[in-house]
Amino acid sequence: MIDLIWLLPLFPLTGFLILAITGEKLSKPNIAWVGVGSVGLSALLTALIGAEFLTGNRESFQLVPGSWMAVDDFSVNFGLYLDALSVTMLFVVTGVGLLIHIYSAGFMESDAGYARFFAYMNLFVFAMLVLVLADNLVLLYLGWEGVGLGSYLLIGFWYQDPDNGYAARKAFVMTRVGDTSMALGLILLFTQLHTLEIQSVMLSAVNQWDTGTFLPVAAAALLLGGAVGKSAQLPLQTWLPDAMAGPTPVSALIHAATMVTAGVYLIARMHDLFTLAPPVQFAVSLIGAATLLIAGCSALVQTDIKRILAYSTISQIGYMFLALGVGAWSAAIFHLLTHAFFKALLFLAAGAVIYCFHHEHNIFRMGGLRKAMPVVFWSFLIGSAALAALPFTSAYYSKHEILLAAFAVSPGLWAAGCLGALITGIYSFRLVFVAFFGPERADVEKAIGWRMGAPLVLLCMLALFGGMLQIPLDSVFPVPVEDGGHHDFSLVGTITIAAPIFGLVIAIMFYLTGTFSAQRLKAYNWVNLLQQFWFSGWGLDSLYNALLVHPFKSIAELNKDDVVDSAYTAVAQLSIGIHHLVSASQTGRMRWYAASMGFGAAVILAIGLLS
Repeated sequence: MIDLIWLLPLFPLTGFLILAITGEKLSKPNIAWVGVGSVGLSALLTALIGAEFLTGNRESFQLVPGSWMAVDDFSVNFGLYLDALSVTMLFVVTGVGLLIHIYSAGFMESDAGYARFFAYMNLFVFAMLVLVLADNLVLLYLGWEGVGLGSYLLIGFWYQDPDNGYAARKAFVMTRVGDTSMALGLILLFTQLHTLEIQSVMLSAVNQWDTGTFLPVAAAALLLGGAVGKSAQLPLQTWLPDAMAGPTPVSALIHAATMVTAGVYLIARMHDLFTLAPPVQFAVSLIGAATLLIAGCSALVQTDIKRILAYSTISQIGYMFLALGVGAWSAAIFHLLTHAFFKALLFLAAGAVIYCFHHEHNIFRMGGLRKAMPVVFWSFLIGSAALAALPFTSAYYSKHEILLAAFAVSPGLWAAGCLGALITGIYSFRLVFVAFFGPERADVEKAIGWRMGAPLVLLCMLALFGGMLQIPLDSVFPVPVEDGGHHDFSLVGTITIAAPIFGLVIAIMFYLTGTFSAQRLKAYNWVNLLQQFWFSGWGLDSLYNALLVHPFKSIAELNKDDVVDSAYTAVAQLSIGIHHLVSASQTGRMRWYAASMGFGAAVILAIGLLS
């Protein structure tokens, strides 16, 4: 069965081709069968392969169906590599992806672009599977760029609205910045190590490079640039909140469960290289700590239900980066797994609210929805509890492991993580209490069907009990970092557990019981200014506009006639002028031609005599 891993990306690719070629001619039920069924086949095969791999005491499996390219000493195979890390990612991409596809069949049914939507979704799943199965960095980069294309197409799916097109272009351009850095890193690795096969790269790097020297630091830093762009981490995180312009299932699949975790996967996959570059690995932890706090503060003041979850995604990936930076590789992937469950649940529940509640996004225009939408309410409650990492939810185990590992390396990083957990508890339940409690503000327009309800119920179960699904990653990361288990009953462990609970208590007092009033705080000018600053994403978009976008537009305006092209225009004008001069000599009169020939002969004779 494990020899059939090549079929995993083939199924969604076939679905994409069928829908792209004949989708408009198919009925909507048939479109759904093709779009959902292709991912369902990959999910079924993943379950079978994963069970065989995990019970067969294998450490890895490699399959090379054929050669892609060979130029001189540079060769690239269509090689697929399976280990515990890629198996974990396969479960996320195909398992969570299947639930999102089933949900999408109901959510998007009334949309005119039904076939186009599923074609793009299948294309994205294909690219993501190539990314996580690739045994070499060139094939991984193909999948990396493929998910970028899929993200662009799906964010701008409703392209009739210019704002959606702007959001898609912004995501595409900002992630290309990181991708350029990654491409340079691949070039550096090949020129120095003469291979791009992932396991060979790491083995050669360990054997040839000393820890902390220039080459491993430079290579790791360039790969980190790619990871930061794709995973929306500081300073390239501003594209993700705007990416909520796409349909809500897109947000669940791409911007919660799969694509934005690609950077985490890349660093984990290349962990030996990052271990050789301690300054870069420490930078990973600092980026994660800073990002989780900045994004958490922004989530505190948002009013759009999807933007709250978008900033939450940025913050939770910050925790994964923090774990990677302190060497808690397994904890980072464990949190990636649990995050896929509860964040997909929250986005799909948010989509259900938007779908049933007059397409409203502002949580302060909602209220009292727990009675009208009980399934969605419990989905939000369970998802928010997992997001806040309350005890005995799936994320409690993964985030607790990250924070204790961080304390073992740096109490400062641990403190930042605990503060982020406190903030997460506040904004998670702020959303729940504002949208689902209090007086009803309007009637629910319609109800969700089984295709939208069933995935919510299954994801609720995973958000609660998914912590039991931790896949042993010792074979991938052979030197596990102490997870700080001896601190579990110490003051450190107590604070780690209490931080999100304290956040929940604060949210209850401000947004449920009314013990304290958030409106009263706004009477202070500094609170208003701080709220506006956080609401704008800490002003980073304005900063980038001032430093990069507006100067570029000004230069483009000045250069609208193209200075470079003027040189070619001058050559063309000179040729035209010479042509007119030469053509003026063509009079058609024999006496003129004879005189010209005589003059020319005299000149030649004179030159000959004088020389």
